Amino acid sequence: MTATHIFQKTIPYDPRVHRKLPGIQPLNEAPWLMVDDAYAAQMAERDRLIAETPDVVIARVDGFEAEEQELFDAVLNNLPEGFQRNDDRVTRPDGVTITLDRSAPVRTLGQIVQEDLCLLTKPEGAEEHILISAVLCFPARWSIRAKIGKPLIPIHAPVAEYDGDIAKRVQRLFDGIQPGRPIWRYNKLWDEDPTLHQPIPSKEHPKWVRESAPFLRSERQCLIRLPETRAILFSIHTFVIERAGVEAQWGKNVTEST
Repeated sequence: MTATHIFQKTIPYDPRVHRKLPGIQPLNEAPWLMVDDAYAAQMAERDRLIAETPDVVIARVDGFEAEEQELFDAVLNNLPEGFQRNDDRVTRPDGVTITLDRSAPVRTLGQIVQEDLCLLTKPEGAEEHILISAVLCFPARWSIRAKIGKPLIPIHAPVAEYDGDIAKRVQRLFDGIQPGRPIWRYNKLWDEDPTLHQPIPSKEHPKWVRESAPFLRSERQCLIRLPETRAILFSIHTFVIERAGVEAQWGKNVTEST
């Protein structure tokens, strides 16, 4: 196993179940931040990417410092079991200690939690939410640099299913998210490449679906309304599982659909 070939052994939902876009469900009492069996290995890869290629995995738009600070506090206040906080330091479940740096909130959070974090807000008078800040270590063939500062429709431009009707439904969904009532969805992407960091735009790469592809990549995506600034956090927890592992957990009736 190389540094970028990191696998979970199980996935906490049945990937055989297909939901039409946007496929949203209430999160209810489930946590929006998770620690799974690949935490230590994924975090080591996140640390490497943030240290070596910060301009590739971190992007932000100036002028939204209040939203970033609220995100900083929200994540730190919702860390799952296994973390220890001592003043300006957080010790992760893998034993690594991170110094909390409020001057670089997104970078700091990217070194603490397994999730990628994308922060969006709807400026006054705008019709759509725009992406204002993000740490994206494990992109599924999209570039954070190409999407930062853009609204939802251009962000989803490569997704064939994301047509005008879906775009309107998603924007209504974003408008309707309430504090304390997070929602979530998941996708499933079959591929021959298990690499976590895939920033290649989809138009430059063959489509995901493969006949008998050996790896399942699935993102558990949560949407959370921050109560003070009203910004939306879009968190992405990435699972990569070998086909044999998926079949062992959920059976062999696993479809190739995304």
